[in-house]
Amino acid sequence: MLKARFKNVREAYEAPKDILRELLGSHLAEKFLAFRSKFDYEKEIKKLEAKKIKVIVQEDETFPQALRNISDPPICLYVRGNTNSLNPRYRVFRTIGTPGLKQVSADSIKESINFAIVGTRKPTPYGIQVAKKFASELAGAGFVIVSGMAMGIDTIAHQATLDARQKTIAILGCGVDIIYPAVNTGLYWEIIKSGGLIISEFPPGHTVLPGLFIARNRLISGLSRGVLVAEGLEDSGSLITARYAAEQGKDVFAPPSPITSVMSAAPNLLIKEGAKLVTNVQDIMEEFGLKVSPRKKMEITAHLFNEEKIIFNLLESAANTTDEIVEQSQLTIGTVLNTLSLLELKGVVEKNSEGKYQIKL
Repeated sequence: MLKARFKNVREAYEAPKDILRELLGSHLAEKFLAFRSKFDYEKEIKKLEAKKIKVIVQEDETFPQALRNISDPPICLYVRGNTNSLNPRYRVFRTIGTPGLKQVSADSIKESINFAIVGTRKPTPYGIQVAKKFASELAGAGFVIVSGMAMGIDTIAHQATLDARQKTIAILGCGVDIIYPAVNTGLYWEIIKSGGLIISEFPPGHTVLPGLFIARNRLISGLSRGVLVAEGLEDSGSLITARYAAEQGKDVFAPPSPITSVMSAAPNLLIKEGAKLVTNVQDIMEEFGLKVSPRKKMEITAHLFNEEKIIFNLLESAANTTDEIVEQSQLTIGTVLNTLSLLELKGVVEKNSEGKYQIKL
């Protein structure tokens, strides 16, 4: 209201008492005037500088364009870390056969796509696996993973991204200088050290309050091009993030989940409501009109051991079942099973819809 009346933030801040009362009403105007009389701008700036916290207002060119476009953008953002991640963009080396489908590799992405992964604070082993898989592989393809640094899925998504040696963004529901939960202190500083970013719309020192997490969720979806809900209850906070995403015109994704698990309620509900069902990263890439470039054989095999190379070479020509790999490789069943597990963890092989192992692109 104030910004609409005046040319800029300074004029709005310095507005005369009578105009403030006209626009805000007597009660709010008096509260604002009391705040203004005590606020020491230079002192506050020095405090922020000492903590290496930057303030980015809407008028700043580094303010995320994605957040300008949501219905209730934050007045400003308090940030720690690499602000280059706020306005991602990508460039493409070349296109491939399918019309409208762009092919990119991690090397071709300059400042890539922000993508949110959210979910329950108490994930099952399945949810942990889903979050790790999508965070790691999307990060490997050059995406910047966004989440809320809460326990559970958020933490897993951030850590998997860092393990892939890529940047991640954490949006907090408290002051940017407050590490919540405290157990994530190491994660907090690792995000900053790795070139990522910590963001909050709440001023430094602002403590944790339940309602603030809902406000935080709209920024997670708003900053991201899409949102994946890995796992959650039927009243999960991640559903709020998904609903914000839908309202903001963002893509919502969910993995198919076991109907016997209460933690599957959120993703399964979203699928019923029209979210895109995803079983691999390629599903997300294709939704965005992108395709991950196949990795060169030399890049992959350079990090494989003897048995791993044997199985990799077998699967290069065709997908095979475990029994077929045992027969062709002449390795023991125990060695084959152990090696396949290691290759899956490394992201080299995967099972296809027929239950056969194949090279993962």
